[in-house]
Amino acid sequence: MKAALTCWRVCSVAALMALLLAWTGCGDVFRPVAIPQPPPPPDPSSLHFDMLLTRNGPSNPGTSSRIDVSGDTNVGTATVGLGPVHVAMLSNGARLYIANGEEDTVSTYSPSVISPVTTISLPAGSVPVFVATTESGFVYVANSGNGTVAVISATTNVVSNILTVGSDPVALAELPNATKLYVVNQGDSTVRTINTIDKTLSPNPVADPGGTIASPVWAAARSDNARVYVLSSGSGNVSAIDTTTDTVIASAAVGAGANFMSYDKTRNRLYITNPVAGTVTVLDISTDTLTPVTLPITGTPVNVAALPDGTRAYVASYQGSSPSCPADQPCSITSQVTVINASSNTISSVISLGTVNVDNLTNPITGTVDDTGCNPDTSTHPVRFRLSIAAAGDSSKVHVAHCDAGSVYIIRTSNDTLELDHLGNPLVIPAPVSSFPPPQIGAQPPPQNPTFLLSAQ
Repeated sequence: MKAALTCWRVCSVAALMALLLAWTGCGDVFRPVAIPQPPPPPDPSSLHFDMLLTRNGPSNPGTSSRIDVSGDTNVGTATVGLGPVHVAMLSNGARLYIANGEEDTVSTYSPSVISPVTTISLPAGSVPVFVATTESGFVYVANSGNGTVAVISATTNVVSNILTVGSDPVALAELPNATKLYVVNQGDSTVRTINTIDKTLSPNPVADPGGTIASPVWAAARSDNARVYVLSSGSGNVSAIDTTTDTVIASAAVGAGANFMSYDKTRNRLYITNPVAGTVTVLDISTDTLTPVTLPITGTPVNVAALPDGTRAYVASYQGSSPSCPADQPCSITSQVTVINASSNTISSVISLGTVNVDNLTNPITGTVDDTGCNPDTSTHPVRFRLSIAAAGDSSKVHVAHCDAGSVYIIRTSNDTLELDHLGNPLVIPAPVSSFPPPQIGAQPPPQNPTFLLSAQ
């Protein structure tokens, strides 16, 4: 009985204390509030972007523009040299190097700062057409005019070496481990190698026992450094080079006239465009058994980009504006992008980019036909890619630079459709305004002509 009474008293005191605590906690008593501190925003320089080169005619400086992938906007434009044709970025992303094919120079600047732009002079008659590097300290420039490769120090931005490599070098491929550079010479159908450690040229061309290399135009290095692949437009072959012996050890037929090759490192395969046959060939290069799968493409295929996630590849092609189209006639070009399912190597869809007029009319102010350089068949200063395509590093979008349209189209890969504006028209990123006279008095000058698109993955 006594124990029960004691328990009742203890419980009563505890209840009373609880009521007292609750009463003191009521009323206008302010408690501290925990305010979450957001982390620092991401560095804008690390976001995905594409670099767009545009040509401003044969007499005016072109531009290099940074296209933000997330916002699909031009976030900075730098003025470069005459006829920019190709661009490469240092492995650390610190600088871009642009080959200006019509003034024998290379322009360089930081993609995150835009200015100042440094101009690096090359010997007269160099005609630079290709830039490549997998390093942060040196950049290599193929000069088709004088048969050389210029070595540029990224520290001083001056030419440190000039090596004579052969006739008409048009493409370069450096191994990912930055030990060797392969030079494709279209003029004499050879492939030469440069030791990138001491910057010396190999004494002999790559051995080609089967004679598969003829008029080579492109090259790509496999991600394991063991193979380099050379595309020959003349013979219609892709030749596999053993990088230890520098000997061609295998080849695959892709058709004469093939002129571009894109490497998909995710699936370890090549995509090769053939504008003559109207095809794209898919080539598995995980082994030396090179078995091609060839797909028909509408129009003239000119460029390919594979998504980094390995699910699809996108082929840009066009039709129309034939060489017979005379001046003062309303010519046009129709273009599209073919989507390839990378799992099955089949075509899953075709995305139309529509039809645009081709500038071949006599200018009412100057009285001459404007040479934009977009038509590779008729232009005095043709560009290498009438359509250039690039996949975003996060695989979310594909951008298509359209030379004749003077703009960049946007494809959303979630449903493989064009981005549209509120009127249902393609939403495009316009190229910078050109120095060409306006088509009529009082009108705005036309845009510059996109020539190359690089994905900064």
